[in-house]
Amino acid sequence: MNQLSMKFRDFKTKAALITALAVAGASPSVSQTVADTSLPQTGLDIPDELTIFGKNDPNVRRATAIVNGDIITGTDVGQRLALIVAANGGEVSEEEKQRLRLQVLRNLIDETLQIQEAEANEIVISEEEVEATFRQVAQQNFKQDINAFDEYLRTQGSSTDTLKRQIKGELAWSRLLRRNIQPFINVGNEEVNAIIERLNASKGTSEFRIGEIYMSASQETAPQVAENMRKILEQIRAGGSFLAYARQFSEASTAATGGDLGWVRPAQLPQSLADAAEQMQVGQVVGPVEVPGGFSILYLIDSRQVLTADPRNALLSLKQLAISFPAGITEAQASAQAAKFATATRGIKGCGAANEVAARLGASVVDNDQVKLRDLPAALQGTIAELQIGQASQPFGSVEDGVRVLILCGRDDPQTAAAPSFDAIMSRLENERVNKRAQIYLRDLRRDAIIEYN
Repeated sequence: MNQLSMKFRDFKTKAALITALAVAGASPSVSQTVADTSLPQTGLDIPDELTIFGKNDPNVRRATAIVNGDIITGTDVGQRLALIVAANGGEVSEEEKQRLRLQVLRNLIDETLQIQEAEANEIVISEEEVEATFRQVAQQNFKQDINAFDEYLRTQGSSTDTLKRQIKGELAWSRLLRRNIQPFINVGNEEVNAIIERLNASKGTSEFRIGEIYMSASQETAPQVAENMRKILEQIRAGGSFLAYARQFSEASTAATGGDLGWVRPAQLPQSLADAAEQMQVGQVVGPVEVPGGFSILYLIDSRQVLTADPRNALLSLKQLAISFPAGITEAQASAQAAKFATATRGIKGCGAANEVAARLGASVVDNDQVKLRDLPAALQGTIAELQIGQASQPFGSVEDGVRVLILCGRDDPQTAAAPSFDAIMSRLENERVNKRAQIYLRDLRRDAIIEYN
């Protein structure tokens, strides 16, 4: 990624870990809870007042659960919890950690059941497969070699073993579903054609890309579930990762993808969610919203018009000019320099003259010919969208980061959006039905499991 793009995104270690969780499968479970709210459905006999750990001695590998004979230790739980804490910048209260520990244990129970069921069906995930995926996570998401990745996980209080176990569970469960469920899923051509017709009929109407964290609740458990969701919402608004929380807590089948529902129209959502989505701004998180059977937290990832070209998909050619401020400069002095910089750059006549002006001002220059308008910070999108070719934006920046302007050198507007292909719609419908069957499958495994708690 070039320097200009890096100015538009905050690829910190926290984001890198979140991406790793997305690839590796922070929890392949399709049915997860915060409190003991879904026990009648799952059959897991976890007492409300259970004390799991006692005094935490890192030198003692003490079992916290035995699942059909397989042991889950305190170390297993601690290292998996460390991934969640790191994904939230390490800013998780002790009270929140205690609540998370029990949830992590449940996730590990589900993961163990999935691996056991795959093995019972003679599905073998080789070490080579796990290692290849592990390397892919390290190289694609962390830009690091295996040794550097291993050291990073250790500094977070986690390990390569816990991430490799996640990978093995994800691969095993996915392969099991492909063998035992997917061949028996049928989607008719008529269903797909009907969806295409509805899309064409709704051209120009609004649709949303939504993230959801869903938790089931009965009439008796509703107050406690709602309170748990409010705590999660507070953590997310304080900077926690929506994706990480969705993967760990959401009971919906979309948990494995960080709660991403994809693009949906209001008519496809429960009325309460549709009403909330239509009032939200992109990037906003709201909840808990009551829905049939439970509650949801919503995250509006993006919005657009159905089958209508989105102007934010315009591909821009930009040139950035930037100056930095000396250490110790006051805000008033920085404002004065920024004003001079603005006056000088306002007179730029096209990108051809930008380098000469930059040299005169002592400014650095960065070029990028592949920037989507929607990838710019929201505060800049409106400004850049109104520029003509060769014009410069108003200066932006801060005393710490310096000041910069963007010059629009070219713009390729998006083509009219087309409806998803027949095959793409059929694949989506098949995946939805596989996920529903998978949820029932896992529920049956829980009900039949022998689980001992210490």
